[in-house]
Amino acid sequence: MGAPGDPPDGTPEGAPGGGDDEYRSVVFDESFIRAARLQEYSAEERVTDHAPAVRRRPRRRRGLPHQALILVMLVAVAFGTAIYMGVRHPYQGPAAQHSGEPARMSVVPLAPRHPVPGADDPDRLYAHSPAARFRTGADGITLPGGRRTAHFSDDQVLSALAISKDYIVRSSLDPDVLSGGPVRTVRVLLDPDQHDQFDRSFSHPAADGRNTPTGWLVRFDPARARLADDRTRVQGHLTISESDSSTLEVTADHTLVYALRPGDDPHGKVSLFTVRRELLFRFDREDLRLHRTRLVTSSVRAGPLSCAENPADLLRPLLAGQTPKDGTPADTDPYTPDGITHLCGTLADRAQPTG
Repeated sequence: MGAPGDPPDGTPEGAPGGGDDEYRSVVFDESFIRAARLQEYSAEERVTDHAPAVRRRPRRRRGLPHQALILVMLVAVAFGTAIYMGVRHPYQGPAAQHSGEPARMSVVPLAPRHPVPGADDPDRLYAHSPAARFRTGADGITLPGGRRTAHFSDDQVLSALAISKDYIVRSSLDPDVLSGGPVRTVRVLLDPDQHDQFDRSFSHPAADGRNTPTGWLVRFDPARARLADDRTRVQGHLTISESDSSTLEVTADHTLVYALRPGDDPHGKVSLFTVRRELLFRFDREDLRLHRTRLVTSSVRAGPLSCAENPADLLRPLLAGQTPKDGTPADTDPYTPDGITHLCGTLADRAQPTG
């Protein structure tokens, strides 16, 4: 007979302990049974004919639900994008800091010591002046060789120089602009951020260094003077540099010499009027693509003018035979936080035609 714990038919053939010995290391605990995908039906459940002996249990989802996984992925992508954009396009980068700056301007009149020289023929005056060898019109605004910079291509550098030249031509050589006509051709070259300042300058001109029309462009009082020759003499240069990895700057320094007659006398004597313009333009990649610029600073010295007259809105030249009126520049209030010092210089005798 077998032992009390043995099966009725004795120990099965095979290894000691029967054939089940090889499975003794497998422990079917409660968690294992609950996790099983197959489950035996109860006796009551199996009374139905042809009922299967076992049924498939639904799989329990482990970990995060599907929607939660998607949400985590979206948050990770958004966070990565924010970091990437912060590195490539920082909100407080130099270009962003520059975008809100208004243009700064100064216009200094130059008064002659003696009566202004005049002649019947503008060519004669040009031939006996320092402008004798200046080029005519836009030909005097020469472009340097456009070479790529550390962060801008050859084409982008050439585009910045071409836009700068276009601005100078429209703002200081266009006869309509010079005679006090429409200024839209100049306005469209400016970044839209500066349109409000530009418009305010012409609707409410002031010698405050911000709203000064003659800082944006050259224009004469048509009642005082008119062009005697539209072949304005020009000489100067353009230089380009990077102010940071996203910004190009072009510095323009030109001397322009105009031949003028009295506004009310088309046959009056001709005299010369000289304007020195130093402009700083700034470009980002969007400006280059859209053919526009930001005017950062404008420094103008012009004469012969009278120190007693305000040159902020219109230039009122002293013409052939005239001498400056007695007077001093407008008052400067040192107690005004944004007060502008009104300056006036003396036009050197050598800057005037001779003979």
